[in-house]
Amino acid sequence: MNLNTMTRIAMIAAIYTVLCLAPGLSMFAFGNIQVRIAEALTLLPLLWKPSIWGVTLGCFLSNLIGAALGVNPTGFLDAILGTIATLGAGYCTWLLRDRRIAGIPVFSILMPVIFNFFIVGAELAYLFMPDQLIMGTLINGTYVAIGELIAVTVGYVLYKALRTTNLFQTERHA
Repeated sequence: MNLNTMTRIAMIAAIYTVLCLAPGLSMFAFGNIQVRIAEALTLLPLLWKPSIWGVTLGCFLSNLIGAALGVNPTGFLDAILGTIATLGAGYCTWLLRDRRIAGIPVFSILMPVIFNFFIVGAELAYLFMPDQLIMGTLINGTYVAIGELIAVTVGYVLYKALRTTNLFQTERHA
């Protein structure tokens, strides 16, 4: 991995982290009902495979720092499970990037929604509804999925804007 690639990965991670922890945004980035605008970046793997590592690192740092600062009510468990959800979603977003409906990468767009529905939904159920894990996963997963749908809608607009630039041209399908 060259310095240019590592620099881009670090920049994506930093942007993700800032979008989660910035004053005014952090209150929406964590908890049962969340709209994590940083998740818009989970569609970057449509353009550039190494961005998977940038969003994954950004998610890990956000969840870890959020737990340390007390703004992440799910604590350090989220640094593990939330990061796994983001890594899986990012990889599947990249994997499905060429499967499109009417030219739109619908399956890729849905990956962050699906992964977070199940993984973060189950995490929240385990922490806040341990006596009702299945129902808790469905309820919390639905809330998280709604927030993810908002974020990936923003992400799709970002994707459409970035795909016309040269920012990721050299390593598009690396």
